[in-house]
Amino acid sequence: MEKVIYDEKNGLWYELQGDYYIPCLKLPEEEQQPIGVWGQRHLRYIKQNRKVLYLNLLTSGKLNRYLSDLDKQAEEMFARLVNQMAEREGITERLKADNQMEWVGRMNNIRSRAIEIIGKELIYT
Repeated sequence: MEKVIYDEKNGLWYELQGDYYIPCLKLPEEEQQPIGVWGQRHLRYIKQNRKVLYLNLLTSGKLNRYLSDLDKQAEEMFARLVNQMAEREGITERLKADNQMEWVGRMNNIRSRAIEIIGKELIYT
């Protein structure tokens, strides 16, 4: 028996594995883009909880682009939320100069709230 055969009917190559011919399938090539912390969190979430979405994105070659776009969205949303909350709560550079510890505490609180909002709105949906 031949090790590799081509089926003209469906246009696939098959490789002999034991007694069976298995199709030689390959995922489509996709452009690699950097994925940040938000994209990694979402990837972990969809792998565990949204397996069909994960497999559809993976097999179509769109997973990396999807995660990269989501990461950029989340990063922009994070910066916007932190700035808006700091402005609304009156946290200024003057406060930073006068009382650094209070400024750090309040900014950390704002960052924590922004992380929770992004998680609920983008990452874990």
